[in-house]
Amino acid sequence: MECYLDNSATTRCSEAAAEMVAKVLTKDYGNPSSLHNKGMEAEQYVKNSRQIIAKSLKVEPKEIVFTSGGSESNNLAILGACYANRRLGKHVIATAIEHPSVFQPMKALEDMGYEVTYLPVDERGVCDLQTLANEIRQDTVLVSMMHVNNEIGTIQPIEDAARIVHDRNENTLFHVDAIQSYGKVDLFPKKSLIDMVSVSGHKLHGPKGSGFLYVRDKVKLSPIIFGGGQEWGRRSGTENVPAIAGLGVAVQEMFHNREEHVKKLYELKEALRSQLAEIEGISFNGAEGTFGAPQILSVSVEGVRAEVMLHALEDRGVYCSAGSACSSNRPAISRTLQAIGLKKELLDATVRFSLCIYTTREEVDEAAKVMAELVPALRKYRRY
Repeated sequence: MECYLDNSATTRCSEAAAEMVAKVLTKDYGNPSSLHNKGMEAEQYVKNSRQIIAKSLKVEPKEIVFTSGGSESNNLAILGACYANRRLGKHVIATAIEHPSVFQPMKALEDMGYEVTYLPVDERGVCDLQTLANEIRQDTVLVSMMHVNNEIGTIQPIEDAARIVHDRNENTLFHVDAIQSYGKVDLFPKKSLIDMVSVSGHKLHGPKGSGFLYVRDKVKLSPIIFGGGQEWGRRSGTENVPAIAGLGVAVQEMFHNREEHVKKLYELKEALRSQLAEIEGISFNGAEGTFGAPQILSVSVEGVRAEVMLHALEDRGVYCSAGSACSSNRPAISRTLQAIGLKKELLDATVRFSLCIYTTREEVDEAAKVMAELVPALRKYRRY
């Protein structure tokens, strides 16, 4: 039995979304900028997806900017905001457990002379809001905070953080990386005073190469891609209409019966957690219950290196990951696990299981069963 439990790395494209992509690729393949009927057909696909996404966030369609995915959305939000507002200051803030697509743009800003403050987190991975308040200055241009951590599933208090940011400095922009939370954790940017939100399509059963950035109306944002001025000049380049159309379908499916989807995910996660907890030397990272995301479970296996565990599981048809998939081909100790103060011996002994709305109870039970069989056997080869 094959058990794919690596959905935070990527999800399989839904059948309906894939069919839409194929249709637009082969039949309604016009350029949205063309003035003839083929172009107008393509433009309508883009318009429809924009409306679907805007409705899901309770924002205006004109506030949705389509991108190639989460990394581009994060880069556009961070670099675009800093470039456009550089006269206001050169200080930015992020947490210590951000995704590489946030962390690396921050490093690029440092190379350009910006000062970056990295907020510490507690043992659950939660940022201290008082520390955030203390670090905001008159020259703070931007605060970027991940909604759900991609490795341990911690949910940050973004609503409270947004209020603090704007109370302390009305000119400071607040950006949220919602790549792991969109569709699974409540998110309403207007109500929560969030200025920008990044989302990736392939994390929610849309096609790879799709994503968007919510940009609150009136926010100044410089483009990082120049050309024909598409997306109101914020992201040039011919729109990837097949991906955008497929993304719209995936969002519609994700938000249909969303409460039931989330309830199912929490139940599956708890079933997996409770079975794994019976294995000697197993511990979990991140917040428990509904204080953590419904789809992510970080598991530390004492005495078994993560790489060994992953390959042993793979041989038994169970697929999971260690750390961020975006950096998994470059072996390194997780910054997130270090930031939460995980014991040194567990830093390279932690794996992540991540679920989706199509995950079954049978997959979860099989994964737990395989873990229970493998862990004692693999511990015999532990290094002392």
